[in-house]
Amino acid sequence: MDSLTQIVLGAAVGEVCLGKKAGNKAILWGAIAGTIPDLDVLVKVFANDLTANEMHRGFSHSILFCLIMAPILGRLIQYIYRNKLETTNKDWTKLSFWAFFTHPMLDAHTTWGTQLFWPFDLRIAYKNINVVDPIYTVPFLILVAIAMFYKRENKIRRTLAWCGIALSSAYLTYTVFVKFHVNSIFETVYEKHEIQYNRYTTEPTILNSILWEAIAETDSGYYIGYYSLFDFSKEVDLIYYEKDIELQQKLSKYRNFERLERLSDHYYLVYEDSGEFIFKDMRFGQTSFEKDRESIVFSYRLSVEDNNLRVVQEDPPRDNMKPMFLKLISRIGGLSPSTKNTTH
Repeated sequence: MDSLTQIVLGAAVGEVCLGKKAGNKAILWGAIAGTIPDLDVLVKVFANDLTANEMHRGFSHSILFCLIMAPILGRLIQYIYRNKLETTNKDWTKLSFWAFFTHPMLDAHTTWGTQLFWPFDLRIAYKNINVVDPIYTVPFLILVAIAMFYKRENKIRRTLAWCGIALSSAYLTYTVFVKFHVNSIFETVYEKHEIQYNRYTTEPTILNSILWEAIAETDSGYYIGYYSLFDFSKEVDLIYYEKDIELQQKLSKYRNFERLERLSDHYYLVYEDSGEFIFKDMRFGQTSFEKDRESIVFSYRLSVEDNNLRVVQEDPPRDNMKPMFLKLISRIGGLSPSTKNTTH
């Protein structure tokens, strides 16, 4: 999830674990601990884009990290507040562990997922909530913010923190049931169009859990569809992207291409562009709802270099954010794109 959400979750955990003894200091350190796992993004300062993305949500999002770092941070915080608070190393270690641990537990529900059991190569990704979802974050944030205005002895603080955790968890559970419903919709669509898919995945689009994207992989390509809970019809327009099998085989001899395939969970398109290659990770949606491979958000530019591929992550387009946002709002509301792109 985004940093603000993890800060709020960590703050609530801090209040629940130690608010009665430490007051807003517990909220502060819960918020800090809750965001520490995401400091793995700093790897980009020292490593290339591919390595950094492979390491993202790796060790720092693992149970092992929680077990190692919680006692270290706990002892550090206790040292800072020695002789000032009636707390112990154990108190701060408990707070640190739960603030650390709830971070990857929440991230596991997103599309990127987490390597909770690092060093084992197993990424857990339930894909039932978007990395940015204000319906999850905003009520939680309000409740935690209100709790900070009460004295630490006041039971209302703890009640508000628990309410925030309960409300956000209930919403998270709701998105799981929505995902099952959405899966059934798309399975019906694939059956109706006689699409022989090898596998498919579904995930909510950005900022909401109402509009969902599905990607079905076949031997020759991918079918992408969008379904909103506000759609009047359960008919879904499908966009088809054909795989370039020949190009995939050509690039498969490069080690970095194999790494990209694993990183994208093999949901990708690759094509040539001005003597280089564009690798599109399809799991994170498009900036439009029409057939346009350039609008697939997450991409890398590849070039042959020293018997391998040089991999550079490309930034998503930012010059037309307002039109994209308006299209998203319209599609969430059940309005379909004007252009039909169903292809078989």
